[in-house]
Amino acid sequence: MDTVIARLGKPHGIKGEFTVEVRTDRPEERLTPGTSFATDPDIGTLTLKSARWHRDRLLLTFDEVPDRNRAEEIRNTLILAEADEDEDDDDAWYLDDLIGLQVYENDALVGEIVDVTNGAAQDLLHMKHTAGHVVLIPFVTAIVPDVDIESGRVNVTPPAGLFDAE
Repeated sequence: MDTVIARLGKPHGIKGEFTVEVRTDRPEERLTPGTSFATDPDIGTLTLKSARWHRDRLLLTFDEVPDRNRAEEIRNTLILAEADEDEDDDDAWYLDDLIGLQVYENDALVGEIVDVTNGAAQDLLHMKHTAGHVVLIPFVTAIVPDVDIESGRVNVTPPAGLFDAE
């Protein structure tokens, strides 16, 4: 099974370099030059040419992307890699597993996870509140103590004001 490890973002410069949204805890291990990746949507295999950090952003170039024009064409493409079979982490979930989970506070339905943003300090769950607004929930144990993929449920203990509409 393939897992998403990055999403191609805005082109950076004119030589086909991308900013990326990293979706792996181990970018230094998974995003190494010479590695080939499947893509979603399927635009063919991409072979990583270089990876470098610029401020707090990871920048990637691929052999198959010669310039900014091609980079613009394939922006938002997901980079896929085979899931590590030897990994057994009870506190790790695939992005696709989290999206669509129902969010509960004290057994009351408060929303649904509609997206996840990977951050430097922690990830953020994007919850569509039952009142209609979107709430960003820091994905930390103190606020999200329980994730149950099988039951389609996330239990939260939000600090005061987190779910208030802006």
